[in-house]
Amino acid sequence: MTSSTRFHLMIELRIVEPGESDFTSPLILVEVPGKDARSCIDYRRLNKVTRAQYFPLPNIEELIEKVSAAKYISVLDLTRGYWQIPLSPRAQRYAAFVTTFGIFRPLRLPFGLKNAPYYFSRLMASLLRNCEDYAVPYLDDVAIFSQSWEDHLRHLEDILDHLSSAKLNIKLSKCQFAQVYVKYLGHLVGQGLRQPAELNVQAIKDFPTPTTKTQVRAFLGFARYYREYIPEFSVITAPLADLLKGKIRKFTVDWNETCQKAFDELKDKLTENPVLYSPDFTKPFIVQCDASTIGVGVVLSQINEKEEEHPIMFLSKKFSKTEQNYSATERECASIIFAVQKLRCYLDRHQKFVIQTDHNPLVWLDKNVGTNPRLLRWALILQNFNYEIVHRKGKEHRNADSLSRIP
Repeated sequence: MTSSTRFHLMIELRIVEPGESDFTSPLILVEVPGKDARSCIDYRRLNKVTRAQYFPLPNIEELIEKVSAAKYISVLDLTRGYWQIPLSPRAQRYAAFVTTFGIFRPLRLPFGLKNAPYYFSRLMASLLRNCEDYAVPYLDDVAIFSQSWEDHLRHLEDILDHLSSAKLNIKLSKCQFAQVYVKYLGHLVGQGLRQPAELNVQAIKDFPTPTTKTQVRAFLGFARYYREYIPEFSVITAPLADLLKGKIRKFTVDWNETCQKAFDELKDKLTENPVLYSPDFTKPFIVQCDASTIGVGVVLSQINEKEEEHPIMFLSKKFSKTEQNYSATERECASIIFAVQKLRCYLDRHQKFVIQTDHNPLVWLDKNVGTNPRLLRWALILQNFNYEIVHRKGKEHRNADSLSRIP
């Protein structure tokens, strides 16, 4: 479906209509690799002068505990949830946008507005009030949980009646009905069990056995970042540190059984407590991102009461051949987009979080992306998040940097 066809469909579905307003935002066609260009409304200027409103989202840990205790679980996903919320005439006036063929007003809540998550969360909480014993919403996801088959059918019917009364539609292809185990908010839950997704440690487990001094140095650089949490760190890493001694010109390393044992032990230490901590949703998150010519490295962390930084999750991804040809700024920005999309269940909240990068130009991402369509598309994606980008010197950014270099 072309962008023109999609836009005309929005008019037919009464999502937008022609109108007049002295407050307008530009409609931009954004290129998407392998797909037709998409139309997006650039609300950055409007968001800058909009007073932020906050709605307390439920604690994820509490939701996971409640849902995981059930024997039968269903998860419902709403179809384009924002478009199912009507806008007031005043809001339509402020959210109007201009195109080459006229000015249009959105009749439904558009994507990209600063307070869209607030209104959607408030709607779902109000709609499912008094259903907390068997159903909980998290943005556009609704989890229904029961201890018996008969109760689950009754609970499911009740929630569907609530959604129907509000004229909300669900997307069947994304729903899970009457399951004993479901993947919910990054966890596999059900039957009284909860297992964190392998996402949080897979990047470390996938770190390959080093074959060169460069790879040994990268792994040790990452491990040293958390050395204060690993007892006898110097003793464990001694065989690996010895590989870096000798002639600098020698590129490969003499890997042996002792080195392999130290390498495996260090990986085990990095993926267990007290190095890897559970998230505290009352505190802001820190997302540390870095990109190399090989791939992306991401660390999700928080600061505790002792002003110590603790990692919560490690992520990495190898770049495709196309992505490897991106400019340095595009690769660094791609690492941020990868992070916020993978960590959405932690960051898709009203509390502000910090993105740390060693690429200083990205600090101005939300203000100036120039004419680069790829950076513009990514800047528009970030409109939905409450974040601040902070520059961090490269020598202080070695944990994310090392993960980005996993071959």
